[in-house]
Amino acid sequence: MVGKEIMNIKNRIVCCSIALVALPVLESLAGPADSSVGLITTFDYPASVLSTQPQKISDQDGVIGVIIDTIGASSAFVRFPNGHYSAPLVDPPGSGNATQGRGINGSLMICGNYTDTSSGLTHGFFARGATFYDYDVPGSTFTVVLGLNNANDFCGSDIPASGVQSGFVSIGGVVTEFTVPDATVTLAYQINSSDQAAGYYIDVNGITHGYYRDSDGSIVSPIDPAGSTGTIVFGNNDNNTIVGRFADSAGLTHGFVFVPPDTYVTYDFPGSTFTSLNGINKEGSIVGRYLDNSGIEHGLFARFTSATGRPTGGTIPQRHSAPVSPAQALPANPAVAPAL
Repeated sequence: MVGKEIMNIKNRIVCCSIALVALPVLESLAGPADSSVGLITTFDYPASVLSTQPQKISDQDGVIGVIIDTIGASSAFVRFPNGHYSAPLVDPPGSGNATQGRGINGSLMICGNYTDTSSGLTHGFFARGATFYDYDVPGSTFTVVLGLNNANDFCGSDIPASGVQSGFVSIGGVVTEFTVPDATVTLAYQINSSDQAAGYYIDVNGITHGYYRDSDGSIVSPIDPAGSTGTIVFGNNDNNTIVGRFADSAGLTHGFVFVPPDTYVTYDFPGSTFTSLNGINKEGSIVGRYLDNSGIEHGLFARFTSATGRPTGGTIPQRHSAPVSPAQALPANPAVAPAL
């Protein structure tokens, strides 16, 4: 009897040992965690508007964006880190000009663009508080300022003397215009602390693709999630984690995050046919928007969690030297209004 009990104890010890040895194997089979996007909350500008369209988020969680009111007029707005909102912002104040807030930095300097109702021309602007400073790239007939960093370097899009809509970066007061190879239109949407600028371009077939311009001036493109029929890149952070949206062949629009060189993460707001991720800060906090079933757009906050997982579906962008002159010169090409 005693011998039998000893044998049972030995069997239990052996079984436990096998189970303990198997645990690392099971963890290995499960594989590394994948990167993910998780919803934090939604929000709306506190007034009667048809659309709340957040565009960028600062490292302190200040948000810049655009609101569309019930008559279709657009104004800029700021959502401060404490959750309070600015009044609608219009450049010049009281003019009624269509005004779009595009970028924000840690000192609450904002940037954007407006269209003059009298001339029809589009100009860039900077603002702090209620004071606006207009900006046009010298020699340009069209300027939009789409992003800025904490050093007050900025980026955007303009039409220079070549007549081809180009991206530009202003770093330390020096403006450099550039185009993505084989692009007819190039727009730079955000510049990070390493002077990497991200945005999108339009190819000769009229299709949009994402790209980023590295700090050495080289272009990395195209950025296209799997199934994309058109990709818009809106922003990057200090880690060069990139956010945007893409359309698919079924007519649905999805938000996405791209981590160079080859990782894509797709995000859809539950039940929505349209999701856009527009800005990301160094902590991985994201702002964007979604469309509800009644046709109203709402802002959203989300969080990107990076993990060392397997690469996910999408084009692996390649590095190119920035062309000295546009590869596809179309002098008669009209200005392309930047996507929101």
